[in-house]
Amino acid sequence: MAVNDEDAVRVSDPKKSSVGIPAVRHALDYALGEMGPVRSVSTLRMINQVAGFDCPGCAWPDPAAGERSHAEFCENGAKAAAWEATKARVDRDFFAGRTIEELRAMSDHELEREGRLTEPMYLAPGAQHYVPISWSDAIQLTAGHLRSMSSPNRAAFYTSGRASNEAAFVYQLLARRLGTNNLPDCSNMCHESSGAALTETIGIGKGVVSLDDITDHAELIVIMGQNPGTNHPRMLSALETAKRRGARIVTINPLPEAGLTRFKNPQKLRGIVGAGTVLTDRYLPVRLNGDLALFCGVNKVLLEREESRPGSVFDHAFIAQFCDGFDEACQVWRDTPWSTIETLSGISRTDIEAFADDVIGARSVIVCWAMGITQHRNAVATIREVVNFLLLRGNIGRPGAGPSPIRGHSNVQGDRTMGIWEKMPDSFLDRLGAEFSFEPPRAHGHDTVDTIRAMRDGDIDVFFALGGNFVAATPDTAVTAAALARCALTVHVATKLNRSHLHHGREALLLPCLGRTERDLQPSGEQFVTVEDSMSMVHASRGRLEPGSPELRSEVQIVCELGQALFGDDLGWSDMAADYSVIRHHISHVVEGFEDFVARVERPGGFTLPRGPHDGRVFPTATGKARFTRNPPDAPEVPAGHLLLQTIRSHDQFNTTVYGLDDRYRGISAGRNVLFVNADDLAEHSLADGDMVDLISVWRGEERVLRGLRCVAYPTPRGCAATYFPEANVLVPLDSTAVGSNTPTSKSIIVRLERR
Repeated sequence: MAVNDEDAVRVSDPKKSSVGIPAVRHALDYALGEMGPVRSVSTLRMINQVAGFDCPGCAWPDPAAGERSHAEFCENGAKAAAWEATKARVDRDFFAGRTIEELRAMSDHELEREGRLTEPMYLAPGAQHYVPISWSDAIQLTAGHLRSMSSPNRAAFYTSGRASNEAAFVYQLLARRLGTNNLPDCSNMCHESSGAALTETIGIGKGVVSLDDITDHAELIVIMGQNPGTNHPRMLSALETAKRRGARIVTINPLPEAGLTRFKNPQKLRGIVGAGTVLTDRYLPVRLNGDLALFCGVNKVLLEREESRPGSVFDHAFIAQFCDGFDEACQVWRDTPWSTIETLSGISRTDIEAFADDVIGARSVIVCWAMGITQHRNAVATIREVVNFLLLRGNIGRPGAGPSPIRGHSNVQGDRTMGIWEKMPDSFLDRLGAEFSFEPPRAHGHDTVDTIRAMRDGDIDVFFALGGNFVAATPDTAVTAAALARCALTVHVATKLNRSHLHHGREALLLPCLGRTERDLQPSGEQFVTVEDSMSMVHASRGRLEPGSPELRSEVQIVCELGQALFGDDLGWSDMAADYSVIRHHISHVVEGFEDFVARVERPGGFTLPRGPHDGRVFPTATGKARFTRNPPDAPEVPAGHLLLQTIRSHDQFNTTVYGLDDRYRGISAGRNVLFVNADDLAEHSLADGDMVDLISVWRGEERVLRGLRCVAYPTPRGCAATYFPEANVLVPLDSTAVGSNTPTSKSIIVRLERR
């Protein structure tokens, strides 16, 4: 494909395999460039090791303590650690030489490439430069603003998924001691739909699959709306293990991804000099938002075959003993015509029948998914339909079977377990109140979308962010930035400068914290923290590097010092800051499944939290049974001349962090402003590969624009397109959210193309 001079993006054919020696080379090049050789060796060898630190990237689980390789990390894990452990620094001189407007003109990649924050910084009302401030003054300034509010609910406490269990616990404690449940977090924008659907149907808002279920037991693994080769590459090793013992893999995704085509494991000879391992046995190129219709179709096939040969397909004993709602769900499948299923899914009945053959031929089935499923208006219904699919053949509560939402950030699941949720149940609040002798607020708080609305409407005075990049991660970028500007104070606890720090309240603070890679020394000695992975395993994480600046403080310390400034030492803030085992003792009394936490976490590799559906087919739902649900298929109505757009990550990024400007598996280098479109759709719009367009989203009469994208002809289904997050968040309407979870619909954006 030709290079477009106007854009400078270079485009080549997509790759047909992933990882291999190129991934090793890219990882080492990035690490050496950020950390140098000595620091690189000392850092990389400790990633995901029992005595080391948990990767600050994704939440993929680690093998058992004695089964880990010496290089238990992937390319993007190495980049995440190097990004944090970089030698580059953003100090007071950096801020003195650049105004806020000059910093806003920099790209996200340029901002974060500048390095680690080194000391607290303050932006005064009307000022154009951040200036140094002491820790004491920063804490007192924040406490003063919080005290002066007319209501505790005029504060919002946002959390990134990178915060440890200990930091998350004291953070939610701080918010509730203040008197608010305004605890928006990044889960609201990614797997909230998973939690809502799974809680309703099986009684637990997370997956019920273990790593060995995938590697050792599953006979069929269905991967939908997910790109493991970029977003959690260590998953490929587990899939390779499953494949080589005979498991089949079905991939359901609008885009063909190299990571699920052929995997070249760089730790195996066959991945270095051989052809690697073909992972996908069946690929179903579903239309965007067609997953609900597809699973309605496969469930319809299973029902038809069961009715033609009773007892041959369904697990009637399981359904009768453990489930309810079965007859009502069956009626939906009977009533839904094949024409609707084929049109909405983009998959033929023949191909759906073939998928059903795979299902019937497998005694144990796992379904994995990520944000390609959760960020649609009907996301909750889609996941409920996946649960229906699993329940029909008893594929929950036995080895190698069950639902497995794959979390994106290393402790995003743990943060929710620790109470970072605006709607925590009364049972949790009762235990929290009893443990600390105060009455937590009961009224539900704001999630992320509602927090933006509240700020926009002038109902939030203080916005406090424990990590993350709120402006870049959230929808409707211009609205979000303007909403933050209405706050009296914005506070960001962060390791590096990012976009959110430049869209601030009338006053703003940047509070630099320790990273996951760094040693944490407190008065009682060196501390460790804990995290929970995607499969409910809780384990310790110990930073090993010297802190990047003597001014850095841990997230726990920052939160506890603010608590002490607000309330004195009423809840033992000073003891918790000095010794994190004190926090773990409190957690053991408040959070279910953490009994004897202090002792159990000392076990090499940690421990697994209880999961009733997995452990004993116990379903703590409203009826005490696993629930079949009615989910008639639907999809957005896309007007003629428009496309349905999804946002995606490049291979050279993690969440909002952009490590570089290449997406080599998709054949993109030296830029990110590209639009992946089916070649026939381009022709229909009188466009060709290489043409430059503006992208306009259309929703309820409103239009939003993303300018200057290079068209790339790509094998995605007709009517579908894709471009990169977070740049495309400007196109996502704030009020376009998933039913039942309020998650932004970043995978279902109606757009039109205008030639530049």
